[in-house]
Amino acid sequence: MSVVEAFPLGAATTLAELAEDPHPRLALLRAHEPVSWLPELDGWLVTRRDLALSVMRDAETFTVDDPRFSTAQVVGPSMLSLDGEQHTRHREPFTAPFRPRAVHDGFASFIEGETDRLVTALESSGAAELRRAFAGPLAVAVVTEALGLAGTTADTVLSWYDAIVRSVSDITAGVEAGQAGAAAYAELRAAVEATIAEGGASLLVSAAVGLALPEVASNAAVLMFGGIETTEAMITNALLHLLRHPDQLALVRADSGLLDGAIEESLRLEPGAAVVDRYASRDTVLGPATIRKGDLVTVSLTGANRDPAVFPDPDRFDVRRENARLQLAFAHGPHYCLAAHLARLETRIALQRLLERLPALRLDPNHPTAPYGLVFRKPPALHVLWDRAT
Repeated sequence: MSVVEAFPLGAATTLAELAEDPHPRLALLRAHEPVSWLPELDGWLVTRRDLALSVMRDAETFTVDDPRFSTAQVVGPSMLSLDGEQHTRHREPFTAPFRPRAVHDGFASFIEGETDRLVTALESSGAAELRRAFAGPLAVAVVTEALGLAGTTADTVLSWYDAIVRSVSDITAGVEAGQAGAAAYAELRAAVEATIAEGGASLLVSAAVGLALPEVASNAAVLMFGGIETTEAMITNALLHLLRHPDQLALVRADSGLLDGAIEESLRLEPGAAVVDRYASRDTVLGPATIRKGDLVTVSLTGANRDPAVFPDPDRFDVRRENARLQLAFAHGPHYCLAAHLARLETRIALQRLLERLPALRLDPNHPTAPYGLVFRKPPALHVLWDRAT
């Protein structure tokens, strides 16, 4: 029996379906083929939470260190694309500023100020598209602040990000990337080098003590990518979940302490990064599958986060769900998201200010929306209305 015949549900799964509305198909796979071969993916898809954890915990068997890893083709080796001692060496210089206390002390006032500035610019209009007018600009501003690049504006950082993301996406899709991504990364690398040469107290300067300049630059690009893409999605998805569920929004309005639960539950239902890729470094068995050395093994964080064995009634948005923090939106194991605490703080402040300052905030019924994307999932746009002050 061929691998396609052995996994008929996987063989019938399309990438378009997984980008559009993946949850019914992921539930089917999780129940019957929790590790399944998807011809369209040319790899394995893992949808059950316990098996997803097994993959992410075992970096020796399931590695990111592979020439096919698309981000590394654009920005070079980094903490995102290395394992073992090299991964530790690249990651360690960046860890201290992203610990919980350091995040709060270092970023809370900046995030509050930037959030208030963005809301002030919007509040008199009574309507906005909040992904591009609020969530995206906030994420870019915070990343720019965190990196501390000398003489660089948020607009410049955003232009670099856009170009690099396009190149990574092209490579992932099997298309030859244009020159824009390489040019943007060269500009980012020059800015990193200038910042380090200038000295002073900054994340990049401290990282340069243990890393070479190209290594600092590649990790700065990874932090920029993650800090913008997934945090924008995290804010937008959480807001969409709350506005789609007025009963749950009412609970949060009545008890602000439930806001953290709402954020965790949104991360569970719709993680901004839907999948993480690994490559088998040896022949191995995972659940029902015999995996060969070199095979692509994609973990569906989206699938794992709705595993009914862990999350009863998994498709329901419940801000009081007691175990929502068991979600895997930030991955797990050695590649757990470095800036998870910063992303949570940013999202909490953003939602709190929006709900406080925009009365009767609600979805615009003339612009229905839903999360979309195969790798990164968020609404293409989030149009909202609120009552203007009279």
